[in-house]
Amino acid sequence: MPRTKTSVPSRARRKKIIEAAKGYYGRRKSNLKLAIEATQRAGEYAYEHRRLKKRDFRRLWISRINAGARQNDISYSVLINALNKAEITLNRKILADLALNDPAAFTKVIEIAKAA
Repeated sequence: MPRTKTSVPSRARRKKIIEAAKGYYGRRKSNLKLAIEATQRAGEYAYEHRRLKKRDFRRLWISRINAGARQNDISYSVLINALNKAEITLNRKILADLALNDPAAFTKVIEIAKAA
């Protein structure tokens, strides 16, 4: 069996890590051992924060809906309950957008929910 030379794949592996660490501070961008650590940790943070991002946006939307609802003399929880009873299936993202950009339409949605 012929002998395999690993210099090309090894160089490619190292190059991939160093390129991923581009823009990091100090030796973390050029020293392979430190670059491996830094990119590993960066990947873990990225993974975690992709999930946290969803929670953060939901909290933001709820805050915006609550603010808009209180301008119309109703609390967030009462509004969501009324929307469910009226079978209005607008999600929180759309409701928050209405509350922020189109208060008149948001008020209409609240009136329809209260009537139901």
